[in-house]
Amino acid sequence: MAFPVSMRASSASRSDQTTVIIVVGAPGEAEFGSSFLRQAALWEKACAHADGRHIALGLDSASTTNDCERLKQIFDAEPKDGLGELWLVLIGHGTFDGKEARFNLRGPDVSASELALWLRPFRRPLALINTASASAPFLNALSATNRVVITATRSGHEQNATRFGQYLAEAITDPQADLDKDGQISLLEAFLTASRQTSEFYKIEGRLATEHALLDDNGDGLGTPAEWFRGLRAIKRPKENAALDGPLAQRFHLIRNDSERRLTAAQRTQRDSLEQAVLLHQEKKPQLPEEEYYNQLEKLLLELARFYATNATDTATAPDHSAK
Repeated sequence: MAFPVSMRASSASRSDQTTVIIVVGAPGEAEFGSSFLRQAALWEKACAHADGRHIALGLDSASTTNDCERLKQIFDAEPKDGLGELWLVLIGHGTFDGKEARFNLRGPDVSASELALWLRPFRRPLALINTASASAPFLNALSATNRVVITATRSGHEQNATRFGQYLAEAITDPQADLDKDGQISLLEAFLTASRQTSEFYKIEGRLATEHALLDDNGDGLGTPAEWFRGLRAIKRPKENAALDGPLAQRFHLIRNDSERRLTAAQRTQRDSLEQAVLLHQEKKPQLPEEEYYNQLEKLLLELARFYATNATDTATAPDHSAK
């Protein structure tokens, strides 16, 4: 690339490896700048233990720059197809004028609609995380199939500085965030942990919460807050007949356990597809005759079991799909 960014990479094929783009926005006051740098350092530390590469933008000391154009160049250079996850982590401030939300960068800001346009060609699995204030409109603009979108706020009008980003950066490597105890922390688990800690902060301080994080991974652009989950399963939908949020985010792991590392990207994709089929079928239980439901469930579970047997991986990480 022709511009200075911090980058580390592994030798795996770029289209099948995880890439994390960490963007630190314009800090404004020095207090916020220090916080943003701490968050970026936590993400970089996590990336150093991941199977992939990361790019950090906004950490150099250039006095005049256009980080918006540099970010676009980074996306232009990334493979658009492949099985490797692409993560985008935005750390900084945001604004919303009632029509358009923007993430504040050094130089021109990037809007939600601009980012949506840049990401349109991508067919890789995407995780788009905006931890800034007024970030909710990014969820509406970026939501799509095969994407996880997380925002620190539920509205563009929540414009106070957020704390969610710090908690999320900590949770991505915190063993306490491993809610299902499988030796790895999913993006869903990090989201739930950070959301809970954010809520506890405002309660302890006796302050009215000015941020409410959302997660969307079903492509409906509505999002689900952490309080709608029981464990790792959402129990409430943003609208009637909408798919539940959460299953895709549960499959995004920045640092995988040993069993996951033994699988290729193609094998993980196949496994995830089989597990998703089971989950979708379980949601149909109220609408199907009992015998038909269990017959089809048995077929799906047998196919999933054959996958684990064929690939001879540690089945301790296999999910529990016990019939309900």
